Amino acid sequence: MKKSGLGRGLDALFADNEIDTEVEQKESLKARVSDIEPNKAQPRKYFDKEKLEELASSIREHGLLQPIIVRKVDDKYQIISGERRWRACRMAGLVEVPVILKDLDDKQVLEIGLIENLQREDLNVVEEAEGYQALMEDFGLTQEEISKRVGKSRPVIANAMRILALPKEVLKLVSEGKLTSGHARSLLPFTKFCDKAKVIELANDVVEKDITVRELENMAKRMENSASAPAKTKKEKKAEDIYFKEIAEDLSNKLGRKVKISSAEKDGKIKGTVEFEFYGNEDFNNLLDIIQKKIR
Repeated sequence: MKKSGLGRGLDALFADNEIDTEVEQKESLKARVSDIEPNKAQPRKYFDKEKLEELASSIREHGLLQPIIVRKVDDKYQIISGERRWRACRMAGLVEVPVILKDLDDKQVLEIGLIENLQREDLNVVEEAEGYQALMEDFGLTQEEISKRVGKSRPVIANAMRILALPKEVLKLVSEGKLTSGHARSLLPFTKFCDKAKVIELANDVVEKDITVRELENMAKRMENSASAPAKTKKEKKAEDIYFKEIAEDLSNKLGRKVKISSAEKDGKIKGTVEFEFYGNEDFNNLLDIIQKKIR
């Protein structure tokens, strides 16, 4: 398992199975399942019921091999790592479970929860995006700082956050596995041309009618074409496709965001606009820094 961005101390928190070191053994203790509670700020929200039942069955037979990592909050133990195991232990009917007690603040807990889940690929695309957003908005981390912690590039993080532009009703369908991440990204262009209710209706149609990602992409292209400027001659359109599209794609790849270039001819001169997408206040400030450096 790759653990980019984690220090040696955090590596110890995420041992794959049994407790191996004497230090961890000293920190390990027993806690009543009823005295343990999940962290509401934890990025993972959706737990597959069937997989939980499989894990519960294994715990009934073999016991819990890997302790749950917790911290003390008032008279309860709050989960830092291992909510899925804790849920399975409740299903298995365990009264007590082994825990490892750590002294961590809110920021450390959220960071650890996000990093652990990302590295184990436990988050769906919505949880991943919301996790990044929480680190930026609630704890003031920049995309560059998040990038170092999770071992992913800043453009990858910015692109992952784009999905949050969809209505929460659509995001719920993605979290529940009724919509794929590909469907979700293909629905993003519709947020520019349709109101919220229409986007939700379209998402439900995708689920009910088994609309493919390719079909959804074609629908979006047709909508974009119908909303664009009056049709040009084939020669003009071809020239624009070759010139402006290549520039837009090049900028998009370099900046890690969608770039749109629109042009029109007026009074014998070509005029147009360049649009850059941004994904939150932090990303907008990063974009401004890039632009300002170029024009100084």
